[in-house]
Amino acid sequence: MGIKVEKPGLLTTVQDLGRYGFQKQGMVVSGAMDSFALRLANLLAGNPENAAALEITLSGPSLRFQEDSLIALAGANLSPKLNGKPIPNHRPVFVRKGTLLEFGAPVQGCRAYLAVAGGFSVPQVMGSASTYARAGVGGYAGRALQKDDVLPIKEYASEQLRYWQEKCPAAEPFLASTWSISPNVLPTYSENPTLRVLLGPEYALFSENALKTFWSAEFKVSAAADRMGYRVDGPALDLKEPVELLSSAVTFGTVQVTPSGNPIILMAEHQTTGGYPRIGQIISADFPLLAQVRPGSRLRFHQVSLAEAHQLYYRQEQTLEHLKRVLHLQSKR
Repeated sequence: MGIKVEKPGLLTTVQDLGRYGFQKQGMVVSGAMDSFALRLANLLAGNPENAAALEITLSGPSLRFQEDSLIALAGANLSPKLNGKPIPNHRPVFVRKGTLLEFGAPVQGCRAYLAVAGGFSVPQVMGSASTYARAGVGGYAGRALQKDDVLPIKEYASEQLRYWQEKCPAAEPFLASTWSISPNVLPTYSENPTLRVLLGPEYALFSENALKTFWSAEFKVSAAADRMGYRVDGPALDLKEPVELLSSAVTFGTVQVTPSGNPIILMAEHQTTGGYPRIGQIISADFPLLAQVRPGSRLRFHQVSLAEAHQLYYRQEQTLEHLKRVLHLQSKR
């Protein structure tokens, strides 16, 4: 018993916050592209922040609930519906057995996260449930979901489930909570965001014209954009002179520049090392904005200091901590 996949969608995978501690062996971190949204969905569903959830990309799946469940959706608005009726993001929703969850056209963003109370029961590989499909590791059978898969759900506290079962009218397939998260505390997803960036280790190797261009020009996310990285098109960024670099560590948000002069922004399944010059590093607080852009989106870059990056990161974490306390109190009512 759990959730049956009737249609898999474009790319639906099980993810948590990633697989850490194995990069020295060449294993990528993987995990949610928009970790803020995954954490929020889990908190709304009453789970630990790192519980396994579904990452749903652009064209969502059709999922049939085989048991009564409490769910929450966060991240992109992909027009979710239960038995044909629209449901909101960012609030708990009780779903009766037999109900069908479907998605429509993307309204904002491109990656939604579905958490179910208790979390999905999938094996931990190297301490994580995240799917790394290129290596067939983690998640559900090491791959994206397919038709007729059944995702088992971990046991959920019976008293909480009874509360929702009694509150939901017998004739209704679902019941959404009357409260939701204020939009003021959520990241403001934009189709064409400006991303805040720290100077990269090889910043000084680029020509004066390339540096000016990097901060002033607009770059388009190409069709070559996936969980490993986004290739972006725009004016070529050239070096002062040819240089051969040793491979060095890279991370989520590293902006490398290829020999053609086009930047690549590394994402959740980035390689562990890279040999291209690193012109910048997108700050952690802007990862949700970065994760939600689609191919064809246009990006601009804005320089910030390390102190500013720390302040923005702490503010984002404080927001989640505050939400965690509020949700804990709400669950006691």
